Amino acid sequence: MSKRRIGVVGAEANPLAPQAAALSSTAARLSAGWLFSVALYRDRRLLAILLMGFSSGLPLVLTAGTLSFRLAEAGVSLTAIGLFALVGLSYSLKFLWSPAIDRLPLPFLTARFGRRRGWALLIQPLLALAILSLGLIDPVSAPGLTALAAVLVAFLSASQDIVIDAYRIELLLPQEQGAGAAATQWGYRFGMLAASAGALYAAHWGGWRFSYALMAGLMSVGFFAVLATREPFGIRGFEPLQVGSAWARLADWLQRAVAAPFGDFRRRPAALAILAFIVLYKYGDALAGTMSSPLYVAIGFSKIEVANIGKLYGFFASLLGLALGGILVFRLDVMRALLLCGALQTLSNLMYVLQFEAGRNLGTLALTIGVENLTGAMGSAAFVAYLSGLCRLQFTATQYALLSSLAAVGRTILSSSGGALAASVGWAPFFLLSTALCLPGLILLLFLMRLPYEAEPAPGGEPPTATKS
Repeated sequence: MSKRRIGVVGAEANPLAPQAAALSSTAARLSAGWLFSVALYRDRRLLAILLMGFSSGLPLVLTAGTLSFRLAEAGVSLTAIGLFALVGLSYSLKFLWSPAIDRLPLPFLTARFGRRRGWALLIQPLLALAILSLGLIDPVSAPGLTALAAVLVAFLSASQDIVIDAYRIELLLPQEQGAGAAATQWGYRFGMLAASAGALYAAHWGGWRFSYALMAGLMSVGFFAVLATREPFGIRGFEPLQVGSAWARLADWLQRAVAAPFGDFRRRPAALAILAFIVLYKYGDALAGTMSSPLYVAIGFSKIEVANIGKLYGFFASLLGLALGGILVFRLDVMRALLLCGALQTLSNLMYVLQFEAGRNLGTLALTIGVENLTGAMGSAAFVAYLSGLCRLQFTATQYALLSSLAAVGRTILSSSGGALAASVGWAPFFLLSTALCLPGLILLLFLMRLPYEAEPAPGGEPPTATKS
């Protein structure tokens, strides 16, 4: 992992930061012991990151697993359900408008709340309204409007992620990024639990409209978390633009906000290999995940069974997996953690084959969901820490939006063919194929582990130190 520093405020706010800053080598982190690693999670900053992660995870599931369950129950074809994965295209394209969120001040909001908080407090109420509208539309009689509302939810959710991701990266020290990734993913999973099991319970008792209205109200968790949290220190101010015509000022802004962060990443060693790895690391896992809910419906599980056995049991497995992933990043390094977690994540796809063969067996369902969520969460914690470490301080929001957008390609564009593929080859061959499609990402990771990682110059004019991940 890079030795760059992220916000000197971290050393002041976190009593463990001086020790964490000293543990820059793998040997030092290993010698610190497991208790010190676990103690990183006591930091108050991580609670704020957790609550903001809740607001990130909730809308994603409402346009993914929960929506696909609703569509399958309504009798929509598997092919159409698979195509609905494209509503999440905003997660793959958010880098296009991330420079505006990163660099444009909002009248009144920026001056009063700061750059990150101002944008968050604008986006979150709009996102709650979009979720409410998605629940009011009947997907059978108005499939086009349903898709449009889902696209709007995904767009606003992706915009919120730009703000929250930049906040997390700027608030934490490099050695804390694994714990920060786990904390944001913990919140993410709480949001996913609310939007999956919680939404299914609410739909069972009050219908889908009531369910989505309740989810819209839960977006207030993130809103009040932002209100109660200070703006991260150390964020660079808005630089004055070049003096001249409006076109010259616009060109100057585009150069700083758009061209510079993308050009910086393009000049890094093995940039194309890094980008390909980001796309492929979670692809096979995401492909299997898009068809998990339709598989449960096809086998004959009810909403309550999926909520009780699948979602709730899987939720606690995810929490454990995230904690383990964050600790592995801290004690080893991010690349080795990625390899270990990726291998386990790959093998977990075979559990869906076991589930299909076992049929409507609740014990097997608990095992399948438990293993998949445990290993998938471990991989997610390591992966988020890896993406965070690739970002330079002066381009945090824009570069992370670019990297996380590429990561979403496997979850949206590439995985959108999952429904047609499952309908064509059958359930067992489909999940075997999804397992095989995890391997290209792991092969690229082995290649990247042989290359030096380009460290960012530290504050105060210290020379950069090239380290090997």
